[in-house]
Amino acid sequence: MIIVMKPGTSLEEIERLKGKVLSMGCEIHESTGVNYHILGLIGNTSNIDSDTFLAMESVEKVIHVQEPFKKVNRLFHPEDSVIDVHGRKIGGGHFAVIAGPCSVESEEQILQIAEEVKAAGAGFLRGGAFKPRSSPYSFQGLREDGLDLLKLARAKTGLPIVSELMSTEHLSRFVEDVDIIQIGARNMQNFELLKEVGKIQTPIILKRGLSSTIEELLLAAEYILAHGNENVILCERGIRTFETYTRNTLDLGAIPVIKRLSHLPVIVDPSHAGGLWWLVEPMAKAALVAGADGVMIEVHNDPANAKCDGQQSIKPERFKDLMNSLRQLATIDNKIVSF
Repeated sequence: MIIVMKPGTSLEEIERLKGKVLSMGCEIHESTGVNYHILGLIGNTSNIDSDTFLAMESVEKVIHVQEPFKKVNRLFHPEDSVIDVHGRKIGGGHFAVIAGPCSVESEEQILQIAEEVKAAGAGFLRGGAFKPRSSPYSFQGLREDGLDLLKLARAKTGLPIVSELMSTEHLSRFVEDVDIIQIGARNMQNFELLKEVGKIQTPIILKRGLSSTIEELLLAAEYILAHGNENVILCERGIRTFETYTRNTLDLGAIPVIKRLSHLPVIVDPSHAGGLWWLVEPMAKAALVAGADGVMIEVHNDPANAKCDGQQSIKPERFKDLMNSLRQLATIDNKIVSF
């Protein structure tokens, strides 16, 4: 349930109304803007009569929320959320480009790629230190050593780093060392992990699960917001369908749907979606046009010998060409590419 206050309502009156709501056993999610002030009621509202509030002169209207997600719902927060990471913004007209290798392999590798993606215009450096792999025999990442190498790359380039957290075991290390924590597709419904990252304030990229619906993705994000962390970025990375030519099927339609339902920023990972390097550029451009707030792209200086996902990684020179194309499209779409 959402209570929309009339413009000009005094703070004293709003506080009295909030006290009444709290006495009914509900939590309040408050949102204010230039021309609105709304109170979102969170909890069991089934026994609350909306006429109780409509009878008050200060209340403009009462809206019943049908969706099971509340805090991520655009009704609770009409304006787009903007996530600020050390001055670099994601959402609200700011288009972020996150680039780097699927996996950190060596100091030379990550430093070289970091410098090249920065020179091309990327605003964030991605790199896997802990790698969840389908096969237990595949390269699992350098783990803590990989985080140390990412920190070296950040120190050299100034790029904030993005890396995937797989379990609560390493959460404190990630809070200390990583600028944006990624929760991968396989962990989208690891609810205990979501609760724990909800207790911190580090921005979170939450990837859509392989076979998850849009509502399931939003409910997973709700877990994080419900525990206090509102710095959440959603990521469409392709879903599993009957098609086998591509690694996954990129659901571009999810972008405008999520933007309609939620205020959270939405980015796209065209590398994991297609699984083929030559699909990355057209899908990244399509994502921007469809309304995405950014892209996450795998860039490797030697894809043929990459330890992880080389077939879907593009080389730095091709990434540079892609950045030029994205800048042109962003100008047409009145977006600011974050550097």
